[in-house]
Amino acid sequence: MPLNQRSVPYLHWEFRHPASGDQLRLVPERGGLLTGWRCRGRELIYLDQDRFADPSKSVRGGMPVLFPICGNLPGDRLPLPEGEVILKQHGFARDLPWGLEALADDSGVVLSLRDTDATWAQYPFAFRLSLELRLEPGALGITALVENPGERPLPFAFGLHPYFAIASLAAAAVEGLPPRGFDHLTMAPTETAAQLQRLEQGVDLLAQTAGAVRLRDLEGGFAVELQPTAPFDLAVVWTDPPRPMVCLEPWTAPRGALVSGERRLELAPGSECRLVSRYQLIEG
Repeated sequence: MPLNQRSVPYLHWEFRHPASGDQLRLVPERGGLLTGWRCRGRELIYLDQDRFADPSKSVRGGMPVLFPICGNLPGDRLPLPEGEVILKQHGFARDLPWGLEALADDSGVVLSLRDTDATWAQYPFAFRLSLELRLEPGALGITALVENPGERPLPFAFGLHPYFAIASLAAAAVEGLPPRGFDHLTMAPTETAAQLQRLEQGVDLLAQTAGAVRLRDLEGGFAVELQPTAPFDLAVVWTDPPRPMVCLEPWTAPRGALVSGERRLELAPGSECRLVSRYQLIEG
């Protein structure tokens, strides 16, 4: 079987592609977390294992899932016709246990989450969410499926927060973003080039993509290319110095979208939304 439980270096599930040997590491009980992606012999995912070992701390590494919001809401409050609810930064999906299965064709795995009494206290909507991670030649294909089995419209945003391991922040470069973006640290528009020169100081940059975006490790001699598909086509670049990693994240909407309405997605009862993205390893 390509999906097996391992205890070293921490308890996790390992998926190994039967043809390529590429691997995924997953900890479904910790927010459906992808903690490793080994592609063509190279580990691409950063994980702070010491911090991961303390469940009281937020994870620094892997690929946390952001749902039903990306970023935060003003005052962490979501106003609804029946009153306000408290919904904290990035939502609750990254904190809950998920289901995990191998795909029928043995090319990857699918993680699954649905509403519970605990989610209704923060977000009073019925939902079903699945995340398919498919190992392709030199790549990771990602498909998120959001379904509304309820009787009222389902507003949401969705994002992923992958941490990519690099030799050092000094050796990192990001290519393919537009000239202007939005600085989450100052909450103001900004020049992209100036932000990307500050990776070693820490950045939190949101930008609308117009095609593929590459994170280059100039010392390691490789790049990871984000290949987004609308409406999953905003990109966030985030660094947390001195950690040797860069987050290159696909989002559907900016911070506060469920309140502002900007790029907010909404599903009618009985409908679904499929969100597609892909990461390609490029050597040299």
